[in-house]
Amino acid sequence: MRHHNMPSAPDFTKACIVMFGVNLSWVFLLLWALWGLLAVAALGWSLNRWMTWLDMRRTAEFERFSPRQ
Repeated sequence: MRHHNMPSAPDFTKACIVMFGVNLSWVFLLLWALWGLLAVAALGWSLNRWMTWLDMRRTAEFERFSPRQ
């Protein structure tokens, strides 16, 4: 098999973000229909806390390995 120069893979980051929003929307609508607005607010708050925790953890890991000047 010959190894030809293969083009780079397409960047699907924007599509992933859009689909995350679409999926989050229908999950929120389903929760609202089943258990009401309080369940949607609790899930939104917990997702916000989880994403903030992930961001702080990622920032701490990045600072740990970055060179100090």
